[in-house]
Amino acid sequence: MEQTQNAVLSVRNMSMNFGGLRALSDVDVEVRSGEIVALIGPNGAGKTTFFNCITGIYTPSEGQVLAYPTNGRKMRADGARSDGVRINGMRTNLVCELGMARTFQNIRLFPSMTALENVMIGRHCRTRAGILGAVLRGPKARREEQEVVDRSYQLLKKVGLEKVANEYSRNLPYGAQRRLEIARALATEPFLLLLDEPAAGMNPQETLELKEMVIRIREEFQVSVLLIEHDMKMVMSLSDRIYVMEYGRVISTGTPAEVSADPQVIRAYLGEESDA
Repeated sequence: MEQTQNAVLSVRNMSMNFGGLRALSDVDVEVRSGEIVALIGPNGAGKTTFFNCITGIYTPSEGQVLAYPTNGRKMRADGARSDGVRINGMRTNLVCELGMARTFQNIRLFPSMTALENVMIGRHCRTRAGILGAVLRGPKARREEQEVVDRSYQLLKKVGLEKVANEYSRNLPYGAQRRLEIARALATEPFLLLLDEPAAGMNPQETLELKEMVIRIREEFQVSVLLIEHDMKMVMSLSDRIYVMEYGRVISTGTPAEVSADPQVIRAYLGEESDA
């Protein structure tokens, strides 16, 4: 797969083995600047494994993952290259510092922290005060701490949660918890936002509001978005391009119209049609 000039993520020939099980096989995926790209497929197709491989939770068995940050940030670890930053084997915190932030299929908030505190946690990778500064709380550290609070509150406003800023996250409705996870991810100042089934468990109205929010985030924050999603109505109306996976392989890619008309995709979702 040739990398286009405005790519922010390029995954080439990536495979992932777990013992004798090949969970991913020669996967090529590319996300371009400003795009919303969806990764779809039946349960067990390898979508979340793919996310884990590009965010440092797993190290791919084969292939390479290259990121092209658009936020001007340089890596603090070895691996910075003129043609991109190689993610393979990079620790999750360094992937986040690079500018790739994700949410999870199963909500992973801090239940005993407020909504505001959860977002403030996301700002940690962008703060400069060290341990000594935090302990002594000099003017610079106090100023930065206030900036973190202010920025976190603004992000809560962006996702419509400013009125519950001081509520414990465990007490928030399910849809609000999903939006809070997105706010925390945005707090890391990503160039690429990765959403793992963001509409899971939402009712139709919540799903519509989520779709509108993702479009707004793309425009306001100038981020690219890669999402895994099972809600096909949302995927088809939201995505610029779609990758379809089955049994650990990409079987189709294209615009929503192209993918929905692909016989391989129809077979993957509906099964082979029998002759009449």
